[in-house]
Amino acid sequence: MFKSFFLNKKWLHWSLFGSIVILLVTWYKVQLDVKINEWFGSFYNTIQESLGNPGQHTFDEFLGQCLEFAEIAGIYIVVAVLLEFFIKHYVFRWRTAMNQYYTDNWHKVRHIEGAAQRVQEDTMRFARIMESLGVAFMRSVMTLIAFLPILWGLSTHVTELPWIGHVDHAFVFIAIISAMAGTVLLAAVGVKLPGLEFNNQRVEAAYRKELVLGEDHKERADPPTVKELFGNVRKNYFTLYLHYLYFDVAKWSYLQVTVIVPYIAMGPTIVAGAITLGVMQQVIRAFGRVEDSFQFLVNSWGVIIELISIYKRLTAFEQVINDSPEISAEA
Repeated sequence: MFKSFFLNKKWLHWSLFGSIVILLVTWYKVQLDVKINEWFGSFYNTIQESLGNPGQHTFDEFLGQCLEFAEIAGIYIVVAVLLEFFIKHYVFRWRTAMNQYYTDNWHKVRHIEGAAQRVQEDTMRFARIMESLGVAFMRSVMTLIAFLPILWGLSTHVTELPWIGHVDHAFVFIAIISAMAGTVLLAAVGVKLPGLEFNNQRVEAAYRKELVLGEDHKERADPPTVKELFGNVRKNYFTLYLHYLYFDVAKWSYLQVTVIVPYIAMGPTIVAGAITLGVMQQVIRAFGRVEDSFQFLVNSWGVIIELISIYKRLTAFEQVINDSPEISAEA
């Protein structure tokens, strides 16, 4: 999954230099987001001053700030579109490297149940998930690096927390505690999902294989056999749906609760009039960016579960290629 791309000289220009390009451009996107956060502070202060003291600002000044946002947002859009285009090509090259490695060793693994599916579908799904999950993780780390110091500084504007009192740089600790609580919660309620996803691929592979054999051999894919195999598929899916039910209850309940947390935390500061609207928006937005970064596992848990199941299948596949006795050919 990795050495065929990152340790192969043939793909060096994509695996090494492509990764550097993605890192640098992603960091530039984060810096643009920082500029937008700063813009929100001055823009909402202008709104507050204009509402409280009519005539203090002219329409031209107001429009100038809107045009400033349009300039930053325009650059952001161009960079984001070009980066996504490049990443898609990058990930497809990764899939190509994996595909070539597996097909070069096809004679060793062709007997494994679902071998064709692992070469075609699993590599495709692996590439698709790495495109979304890998980039999201990288963006979360860089966003955290950029916004954590900003939130640290802006937290000085929050005078005290409800029921607790004054805590230095409180919003940083609230973001960390909130994200850790959500991660632990979802890890606990979703502990069975990776295994069920893995089993799901096995029963789907068995069902697909029988149907494919039935295309060339009339004695295969008879109704009783197909009914039994599809019954296994249905049973696993229904079990998966049940476990995802309570997982989704926990996930969406947590995410909705965290929306109101920063406002409650700023409640005493707001009602005391100790903060301006612009600074409040900067704090809320910076808090959201930091919390989202810490919540990477929470927001990506469903995709991570799918990735774990694919990784387990491809690992078993590669161990057969390497003549490993640890996992049998039926893994």
